[in-house]
Amino acid sequence: MKGGHLVLAMDQGTTSSRAIAFGRDGRPVAAAQQPFEQQFPTPGHVTHDPEAIWASQLEVARRVVTQVGGPERIAAIGIANQRETTLVWDRATGRPVADAIVWQSRITAPACERLRAEGHEPLFRQRTGLPLDAYFAGPKIAHILDADPTGRLRERAARGELAFGTVDTFLLWRLTGGRVHATDVSNASRTLLFDIHRLAWDQDLLDLVGVPVELLPEVRPTSDRFGETDPELFGRPIPITALAGDQQAATFGQACFEPGQAKNTYGTGAFLLLNTGTEPRHSANGLLTTVGWQLEPGGPVTYALEGSIFSAGSAVQWLRDGLRAFEDAADVESVASEVDDSGGVYLVPAFTGLGAPHWDPDARGTIVGVTRGTTIAHLARATLDAIAFQSADVLEAMVADAGEPLVELRVDGGAAANDLLLQLQADVLGVPVERPIVLETTALGAAYLAGLAVGYWRDLDDVASKWALDRRFEPAMSSESREARLRGWRRAGERSLRWASSDRGPTP
Repeated sequence: MKGGHLVLAMDQGTTSSRAIAFGRDGRPVAAAQQPFEQQFPTPGHVTHDPEAIWASQLEVARRVVTQVGGPERIAAIGIANQRETTLVWDRATGRPVADAIVWQSRITAPACERLRAEGHEPLFRQRTGLPLDAYFAGPKIAHILDADPTGRLRERAARGELAFGTVDTFLLWRLTGGRVHATDVSNASRTLLFDIHRLAWDQDLLDLVGVPVELLPEVRPTSDRFGETDPELFGRPIPITALAGDQQAATFGQACFEPGQAKNTYGTGAFLLLNTGTEPRHSANGLLTTVGWQLEPGGPVTYALEGSIFSAGSAVQWLRDGLRAFEDAADVESVASEVDDSGGVYLVPAFTGLGAPHWDPDARGTIVGVTRGTTIAHLARATLDAIAFQSADVLEAMVADAGEPLVELRVDGGAAANDLLLQLQADVLGVPVERPIVLETTALGAAYLAGLAVGYWRDLDDVASKWALDRRFEPAMSSESREARLRGWRRAGERSLRWASSDRGPTP
């Protein structure tokens, strides 16, 4: 199997679908990417057309299979997916009953607030490791069912006629021709419905959120033999042997296998995960306790602390599309480099609220410190600063929860190609930032997890040996300057909090 075979990763993201074939050395051999439409029906609400997700992912996978010489070259498929994005479809036809509700959407914030007001948040935190927030999938399921004015969707769900899935489950269903309805522990842990201690759906939580158990997929290990592709899709069946939420996959792809190792992925949002070992560690500082991965049925589970930042790359996209500051997102580095600093300008990109450690759905984007001398270059610099500052907030909470300092941070994702951002990140964190040669670590992690299931890679040591450093960014800012910059950032952040709330107090 090892000879000329490759492992195919399907990396289904928030704004595009990618497919990458990896060789034994963990390096990409062929790749394809296709964007798809983002839908914003109302302020704060984000949806996707499920058929666009499927069509784009299938198209890029077929392109890569063709590039490498045909399906016989593919030993296994691993799927990494945008997490929490929620789909419900008809089991008989496979057709979605509504558009997917994207993880960024705040449409279920009122439902989460009701549960919080009723005093249920401690129960959710204890069993799921998560706060009651619109970010997660469970309330989105209930919203899809209840948005049907006829009430028939709830009736059909209770009769077992409908299926729920995050994107991994939907893709698995379609790839297997509707034969397999399953997810993995990492994706299940992002629903507010899954007990991360018992590794099982929780009936008490299902009842509180209003989700019929008949909708739910089977939960399996992250690395497992889930099924085979329908022969008509690629010309022959290909084993599907891994499902993983994108950030857990990226952590695996960064070979963060030891407790205390951490990574930050810069995508549409930014996600910092710290491996905490085989015991879940609950956060006292606004972080998530999440399942990292499980490598075999009944085997140990690796847990992580996570800080989820809702807007990172999307802030750069806003500069490009909203302000027309430049034509290509990659240009933000050169524009920001036109100035030595942000000139006292702070941008808080709370376009869809703030995630960790604030968890404020009513926060809104804020720009402070603007003068007549402020230019687009200052705003570009402030945007990169904001990505680094938000990560610093999360890291501070993470260190407090873990009880020990972080020695280094591994980074990946599209914006990790931005040298200025990574230097700013090292400066405001005060720790070295390491960028690997292979930046597509989400896809790489999915490939590693799939390859382990079929013996393509031997074990974790084999996988870890493939990690290779591209560049290490050392902190170059004094501690006094760092603290002054962070104080300014936190003052700006305070002004964004609760902005959309009717009971917001006086402006500080």
